[in-house]
Amino acid sequence: MTAICLVGIGKIAVDQHVPAIGGSDDWELAATVSRAGTVDGVQSFTDFDQMLSERPNIPVISLCLPPVPRYDYAAKAIAAGRHVMLEKPPGATLAEVYALADMARAAGVSLYTTWHSRMAKGVAPAKAWLADKTVTGAHICWKEDVRRWHPGQDWVFAPGGMGVFDPGSNALSIITEILPMPIHLRSAELFFPENRDTPIAAHMQWTQNVSGDFDWRQEGPQSWDITVETTTGALSLHDGGARLLIDGNEVAAGADREYPALYDRMAELVKTNASEVDLSPMLHVADALTLGKRNVVAPFHF
Repeated sequence: MTAICLVGIGKIAVDQHVPAIGGSDDWELAATVSRAGTVDGVQSFTDFDQMLSERPNIPVISLCLPPVPRYDYAAKAIAAGRHVMLEKPPGATLAEVYALADMARAAGVSLYTTWHSRMAKGVAPAKAWLADKTVTGAHICWKEDVRRWHPGQDWVFAPGGMGVFDPGSNALSIITEILPMPIHLRSAELFFPENRDTPIAAHMQWTQNVSGDFDWRQEGPQSWDITVETTTGALSLHDGGARLLIDGNEVAAGADREYPALYDRMAELVKTNASEVDLSPMLHVADALTLGKRNVVAPFHF
C-alpha cells in the first residue's frame, strides 16, 4: 500500500475522500494536514511544510483545500518530489494549473486533476452510446441548495470560489466527457447576489444547440440532470450521472463509486509515473465569466 497525505479535512474530505482511501487496497492514509479537522488514528499536522519535512516517506498528496490556496500547496508538494491529486475544480485559474502541470513534468511526478462526476456510473455508458450519434441538442439542469452542500462556507462566494460554478463544474465535466463533438460558449447570463462576488445562478448557451441552467437557490429535491437529443433517440442522466435512461428506459450501469474510482486512477498514474490534466470544464467556466452578462439579485446570507 502507498502512503498518502490528505490536506484539508473539511466536509468533502470527511464525506468522500477518507472513506474512499480507507476502502482501497492501494492506499494507506498516513497523515492529514488541516487547521482544525483530524481523522481518528491518523497523524495530524496543522503545518504543511512541517509534514513535508517530517514525513518524506509519504509520496502522494491529495489536496482538498478550496481552490484559491491550493496552488501554493501543490507547488510545494511537487518541489518536494511528491505526486499530487487535486480535488475539483483543480485550481482558481487556468494558468496556475498549467503551471503546475509544467512543474510536475519537470519534477517527474504525477499530477491528477480529478473530476469526480465523470466517475458517476452512468457517464461511461452514456459516452459510449453517444459516440456514433448525431447530436441535435442538449440541456443541463443543475440546481441545488448551497446551504445544504456548503453550509456557512463563505469562500464559495469569494473571488476564486466560483460560486455556482463550483457545483456547475461537475455538470461541465460530464457534458465535455460524453458529447461526441466539441462545443463552445455563445452567451451567458450570470446572477450575482448584491452582497457577493461570485454568481449564485447562471444561464448559458453553447454551440450545437446546447444550453444550461445552474442555480444554487433550489430547496427541496435537488436537480442534477443532463438530457441529450440525437437523430436516433434521446439520452438522459439524472442524480449527477448516477442514473442513465435511453429513450426513457433505465440502463443498468453497475456500482456507484465516484471517489473510489478517482483513487484507483491515481494509483495507476503513480505506478506509471504519468499525469492526467484536463481543464476543459474550467475553460467553460472561464468563458462564462468572460462572456456573461451581470445581473444583480437579492443578497444571500447563510
